[in-house]
Amino acid sequence: MTLTPLITGGLETALNRVLYRDRSLKAARQRLAGKVLMLRLQELDFPLVLVFSESQLDVLSDWQDNSDCTVSLRVSTLPKLRDRQQLTSLIRSGELEVDGDLQVVQQFSALMDLAELDPAEYLAPWIGDIAAQGVSQAAQQALKFVQQQFIRRQDYLGQVLTEEWRVAPGALELAWFCEEVEAIERSLNAFETRLAQLEAK
Repeated sequence: MTLTPLITGGLETALNRVLYRDRSLKAARQRLAGKVLMLRLQELDFPLVLVFSESQLDVLSDWQDNSDCTVSLRVSTLPKLRDRQQLTSLIRSGELEVDGDLQVVQQFSALMDLAELDPAEYLAPWIGDIAAQGVSQAAQQALKFVQQQFIRRQDYLGQVLTEEWRVAPGALELAWFCEEVEAIERSLNAFETRLAQLEAK
């Protein structure tokens, strides 16, 4: 649990810098003032509790009081919270479980959406504008490359499992199997009906 303060402290610093530095976000921040949003990430064994005030955001791992809204999700779903349009589809698909006031997570999503998340802006005071822009672009390209590689590996693994190693069935085999199971179930139901009729005689 020694990493817990490091995670909460780092997240608190980053979110305060992104969400509470820009004056244009004041109206969006005020809607969340006094609210408590609890994030339960499947990959962490402790919750991340976001306590909003007018001047800052506190990130805690231990919260005894009730929260206005509790959201359960995976770490990979976190970036999708920035898109307010996706919230409903995330809830429908089960990627996001919301317990409590849905408006709190909607307002948080709106605030994240309005925030400028440009790394160059935060690096510029330390290394200069041109270098910061270069580092930011290089980081974005590296991230894009890693994502492409990850998707490619996932596809490759899927093909290996279904085509080469035959560990998992292919889509057509699975569909055929489901149809066969349904056909057997129908035959069994018909047999049970006939048996019941014979017993009744």
